[in-house]
Amino acid sequence: MRLLTHNMLKCHVKNCTDPDKQYPLRFKDAQIEQIEYEPNEEFLVRMLPRVDWDALVKTTSDLNIDVPKVVPEDPASDQAFLQKLHTVIMETHVTEGSMVCDGCSHEYKITKGIANMLLAEHEI
Repeated sequence: MRLLTHNMLKCHVKNCTDPDKQYPLRFKDAQIEQIEYEPNEEFLVRMLPRVDWDALVKTTSDLNIDVPKVVPEDPASDQAFLQKLHTVIMETHVTEGSMVCDGCSHEYKITKGIANMLLAEHEI
């Protein structure tokens, strides 16, 4: 699962005790793999407004991955920033582990790079 995907996921458990903590989900026992992917600067520039940067910074910090704390004023012309963004959101994959909601402690397992976001009937 790419970090780009993780940046868009939140807990959907009906009785989550603290909705303000449903996002971002926290990684637990995450196994990370770098998988090379051809850069597409136009895609990155168009995706950037959809990325919750503060959540990405928090997640990468938890995973000991370095990213800039703020987005540059003109990210489209900052090649170093675009390369780092590409590496983090497109090439960094969580292959095993789980994501945990800090609001209700629900765990979403990640197996072979696929997050299981399905809920049991009593959680819907």
